[in-house]
Amino acid sequence: MEVPELMDALTFQGKTCIEFQRVTTPKLQETTDAIVRVDLCGLCGSDLHPYHCREEGLDTGCVMGHELVGCVVQAGDGVQYFKPGDRVMSPFTASCGACFYCKQGLTARCEKSQIYGWLQGGKGLHGAQAQFVRVPMADSTLVAVPPDVSDEEALLLGDILSTGYFCAESAGIAQLAARAAAGAEPSIADGPSKAAGPVVAVVGCGPVALLAILSARELGAGTIYAVDSVPERLAMAERFGAVAVNRGRQDPLAVVRGATGGRGADAVLEIVGSPSALRLAFDLARPGATVSSVGCHTDATFPFSPVDGYNKNITYRSGRCSARHYMDLLLPIIKRQDFTAVITHRLPLADGAHAYRMFDSKEAGCIKVVMRPWPGTEGTTAAV
Repeated sequence: MEVPELMDALTFQGKTCIEFQRVTTPKLQETTDAIVRVDLCGLCGSDLHPYHCREEGLDTGCVMGHELVGCVVQAGDGVQYFKPGDRVMSPFTASCGACFYCKQGLTARCEKSQIYGWLQGGKGLHGAQAQFVRVPMADSTLVAVPPDVSDEEALLLGDILSTGYFCAESAGIAQLAARAAAGAEPSIADGPSKAAGPVVAVVGCGPVALLAILSARELGAGTIYAVDSVPERLAMAERFGAVAVNRGRQDPLAVVRGATGGRGADAVLEIVGSPSALRLAFDLARPGATVSSVGCHTDATFPFSPVDGYNKNITYRSGRCSARHYMDLLLPIIKRQDFTAVITHRLPLADGAHAYRMFDSKEAGCIKVVMRPWPGTEGTTAAV
């Protein structure tokens, strides 16, 4: 297709101010770039950090967003593996595939890494909540979408499913499940669910956390306790097989410890990004447990001390998910469960400002929003 000079996009205009605008369409800057027509983009919880200026420095006018699936429309002369017409998905960070960190599978820490939707002082990369996006290092960043994978499934692979799986994997759930299967004493929680296997607590039931619950099941978790205060999110957690704990009405510590002989959870997933959530995760963990935190924290200190950690023999794991590494690993399981059930709202990009407000306030049962940048394509979910 011919690439127009202007395109529709959602841009940052200051604290809690997102505007739907006509902006200049991105162009190839390096021979290794590709331009992708965005067919579906997503609104992620981490987008709310610059939205509320909890992460400072974002340029006014920056195109927002980092979740996308689409079609290559232009490829630089140095791009070898993709051509115009190829259907592709992308992780939320671009990576070179050749540096020390990329070779370790730690693509989130690529020495040349760029993240979509962050432009500061004129430097950086515009985002994907737009009709077109520039993809740096296209050969090592983009992933071809198989014909039987839908746009929505592909979108989840690029960020929140990969992040949820990374969080569950980092908690050591598979290793705990293997020990139980090999004859070690199973950790069985009393109560509504008595499944043998590691007892897992999940703090927060946003979209990443809900996919982490499904991922924990894939990895062999036994009883999973899901802690939140939003009824719609707790209902979906129950639908995904977790025991819902409404922290507005119940004491999560009493529930989890009461069901485990006073011990606590074998693994805790913290997916909120606040000091109170991380402290609750620490308190829910039994001695010797692992706390896996992928909530996007902006505080300079921990809500628990080195002494607290020492006295509990806690393993703490955290960090940004290397989504490019996980996308290939997760493609084979994308059809095993209905991961797209987390998507509650499908809107045109023109309604993006409303989408941000709705997602931020959690109104109308909003859990996950996806947007179609091209008029007339809303509701299209099937593989093409």
